[in-house]
Amino acid sequence: MTFNLIPAGTFMMGSSEDETGSRDDETLHEVTLTKSFYMQTTEVTQKQWEVVTGENPSYFQNCGDNCPVERASWDDVQEFISKINQRGEGTYRLPTEAEWEYAARAGSDTAIYTGSMTSLGYNAPELDSIAWYGGNSCVDYSGGRDCSGWDEKQYSCSSCGTHPVARKVPNAWGLYDISGNVREWCQDWYGSYPADSVADPTGPSSGEERVARGGSWNDVARGCRSADRYGFLSADRRFSLGFRLVLLPKSAVSQDRQASRKN
Repeated sequence: MTFNLIPAGTFMMGSSEDETGSRDDETLHEVTLTKSFYMQTTEVTQKQWEVVTGENPSYFQNCGDNCPVERASWDDVQEFISKINQRGEGTYRLPTEAEWEYAARAGSDTAIYTGSMTSLGYNAPELDSIAWYGGNSCVDYSGGRDCSGWDEKQYSCSSCGTHPVARKVPNAWGLYDISGNVREWCQDWYGSYPADSVADPTGPSSGEERVARGGSWNDVARGCRSADRYGFLSADRRFSLGFRLVLLPKSAVSQDRQASRKN
């Protein structure tokens, strides 16, 4: 796994009412993240998952070792994180929803990190260079899903699925597939946004579903916007749902503990 430093900062989370495809649960509000963090540059791959757990739950195993792991529930991911945290390299965890969107935007305030979008369906050329979505996720390996009935795809094909990570253009902070390929679990419960400015939000204290972000190989373009949100049960295992990690290095963990003692 590789991780890039995401600097602390302030951004507008959610979407404005005039953004094409904006949804009611994307209330625009100011968020400040007071601490920098490291985010994995790619989604966790099937090989990375298998090395830790000894198994591969993915539906698209024929895609290969370097394709994102999927069909891992939020609960499964917590067990995976617990195992790698035992290595003593630092603290791994899922990103908060705010961290995820801040990292995905990489300083942008548009629908996707390369600009605005005009199409919300399966034919969105604006996404082609940065994301595997329902309009371009054609595959030739066996075991792909039938996508012949999807309307007006950008590319004509009958079989679609996930693709190896890091094949598209990354955002300004070097993160690949932050839009598309698989949706990504976040730590938060799914719920309404606050209307006021907040710092280091962690979402509601309880809920029924966990947040997933970023769109996937079978999504229309609308679902790949930086502000778009999903909620899934923590036990859900879907072939469109994976994750990437945040890392607090061992040195940073030690500094945090020292600061806590002083306080």
